[in-house]
Amino acid sequence: MKNSLPILLLKSLLILPNQEVKLELNNDLSKNVVLFSTENYHSELLVISPKDQMEEMPDVSDLPNVAVVCKVKSKIELPSGNLRVTLRGLFRATIKNLKNTKNEALICNYKKLEIPEYNEIEALATKKKLKEMLFSYVKNDSSISNSILNVIKDVEDLNKLTDVIAAFLPIPFLKKLEYIEQMNPVLRGQKLIEELKIEIEIQDLEAQLEEKIQTGLEENQKEFILKEKLRVIQEELGSQNEKEREVKNYNQQLEAGKFKNQVKNKLKNEIKKFEYTNEMSPELSNIRNYLDWMFSLPWETTSPDEKHLKNIIKALDKSHYGMKNAKNKIIEYIAAKNRNPEIIAPIICFVGPAGVGKTSLAKSMALSLNKKFYKISVGGLNDSSVLNGHRRTYLGANPGKIMEALKRCGTNNPLILIDEVDKMVKDYKGDPASVLLDILDKNQNKCFIDHYIEEEFDLSKILFILTANHVENIPVELYDRLEIVYLNSYTVLEKIEIAKRYLLPEIYQNHLIESKNIKFSDALLKKIIIGYTKEAGVRELERVLTSIIRKLIVLGELENVKLTNEKIIALLGEEKYISESLGKSNVSGKVNALAVTNFGGRVLPIEAVFYEGNGALKITGMVEQMMTESIKVALSYLMANKDEYGISHTFFKKKDLHLHFLEASIKKEGPSAGVAITTAMISLIKNKAISPKYAMTGEITLQGEVKKIGGLKEKLVSALNENVEKVFIPLENHNDLTTIPSEIKNALEIIEVEDYKEIYQHLFKN
Repeated sequence: MKNSLPILLLKSLLILPNQEVKLELNNDLSKNVVLFSTENYHSELLVISPKDQMEEMPDVSDLPNVAVVCKVKSKIELPSGNLRVTLRGLFRATIKNLKNTKNEALICNYKKLEIPEYNEIEALATKKKLKEMLFSYVKNDSSISNSILNVIKDVEDLNKLTDVIAAFLPIPFLKKLEYIEQMNPVLRGQKLIEELKIEIEIQDLEAQLEEKIQTGLEENQKEFILKEKLRVIQEELGSQNEKEREVKNYNQQLEAGKFKNQVKNKLKNEIKKFEYTNEMSPELSNIRNYLDWMFSLPWETTSPDEKHLKNIIKALDKSHYGMKNAKNKIIEYIAAKNRNPEIIAPIICFVGPAGVGKTSLAKSMALSLNKKFYKISVGGLNDSSVLNGHRRTYLGANPGKIMEALKRCGTNNPLILIDEVDKMVKDYKGDPASVLLDILDKNQNKCFIDHYIEEEFDLSKILFILTANHVENIPVELYDRLEIVYLNSYTVLEKIEIAKRYLLPEIYQNHLIESKNIKFSDALLKKIIIGYTKEAGVRELERVLTSIIRKLIVLGELENVKLTNEKIIALLGEEKYISESLGKSNVSGKVNALAVTNFGGRVLPIEAVFYEGNGALKITGMVEQMMTESIKVALSYLMANKDEYGISHTFFKKKDLHLHFLEASIKKEGPSAGVAITTAMISLIKNKAISPKYAMTGEITLQGEVKKIGGLKEKLVSALNENVEKVFIPLENHNDLTTIPSEIKNALEIIEVEDYKEIYQHLFKN
């Protein structure tokens, strides 16, 4: 057929005119096309490459407009069944009228494309520039074969020259397709000049990069050789590189230490990183710091605990007076631990006023149990990273306080005191209470991960002791996991014993004084405690006793000193604290309430006064919201029971009430002053004074019931210290009396009441 040829579809391959290509065909259709061509079309065929190379069955619309007529120069059937052919491009042609043959080969009519007219001068200049740039391109890169230069040396036809160069250059498929479709050889040549220019620029950039890389390699090689020489010289001189010594030391520690496999692998990687990091790199110090921390932690180091209960009891009694409840908790834990060494340590929280010995008791516990001791204060803490560390990506990062405690103690089973948990702060910077929960909770702390260390550490062997001043301020998420142990205020008798057994011997020892030269009688110590201290604990007492000794040193009176009341006044001045409750003669409207403050129990007088008005209420004395509500409850109770207490029906409408709570510098919070407030108002209405020897505590309801209160021991201690003789307490606190020392119960007349009417009967009917 004239001007018709079979079509050979080739994916990802283009054949240009004047280009010769060898192919190996394994597709039956392609092999049939070649055989069909050699038998019927003088070994000529049309080579077309679809634009979409991923399409398995291309449509006619996917085929380019221009194809290349090729000649099959040779074909060989291989033993594998493939057909090896050699094709040579002849000329460009357009295709039309596609149709299938019986052997499924595509046949189409074609029309040879003629080269358009072009400017000979422009063509000559293009040809010259093209050869010049191709020469530069080939010479710049030794990896490119220069055989192309021999091929084009005698080629004068610009059309043929552009086809040969386009086939030679590493041009992308779609761009090479543009060269096939472009018939004007001048335009084709200009495009090739641009292409060559880009390739030459790429070559220059690659050469520069290669030069930089080579220079870097040479410098590294030079540095390596110099280091090797230096190492050999140092070995000959008996010295060694400091970094190498560190690496060797780390490896020795790794081999000698006991680590879990995960931790061991992490250490190996960090040591390798340390070894290969340049000495001038700032990263080196970070890796060194991390390795030092990892090797300093007691991963598998456990100290033996004291197990003999008698020795522990003896040690605790030697260091602290009383505190039976706290000591019993410790003994119970040790007894259980002796029976089952795997038992989880309890989380004990000592709650009590400042100065009662919470911290010192924890230290004594550590000493008696043969444990290392470390204290962490979390009062005012709002940054949780202080506890669980900073991530290593931060500048100046370090582990948290828990890891620091373990490092300093050197064992994984120390006693760690976490002080003032009731004063932690939760804000936008973090929630330390939640982090503390991970540290303390027995179900979570076995796999605690510090942000800096990044590896699990078992904290379950640590004996955690917490302290707080107010149980109600302990974060809720922690409270239900704690064993609360209350350390109550000391009585005067307890303070006297503590002074004689612990405070004075230590003060004498610190000041190098023999105890026989300065003696304090019990009566004198009592005077000092009542007149110069007002606290739940013994800190202020210790300061006062130390002050006395120092003043005696200044006076030079250190031999057989006889301390009397007059001598104490001369040394310390007049008494600082005078009982408010015993200050003046009896007056109506004044009643002693018992309260608990940060400094222990207090006797707080309440004053009431009525004056002409219209039923208004005024409250002064730094009273908080809860106590204000207690005042309103007491007032409503009296107004509802006017007949019961003989009060006129119009009394409260014509009178204003002013309630004042003395010692205005102390905040008053809580409902336990309800009965005292009610008594103060009845005392004023009936114009009957209440003896300052009486005091009371209890919450009152609208029905007159007297409800349970907290801090009973502190309140009774303060009553005893203020020389109160009779105390009214709620009947619901009866069981609490079993924990009150007998010297307090024997010294006070304690009246238990269930309803306010019982207090009324005692005070106003007898």
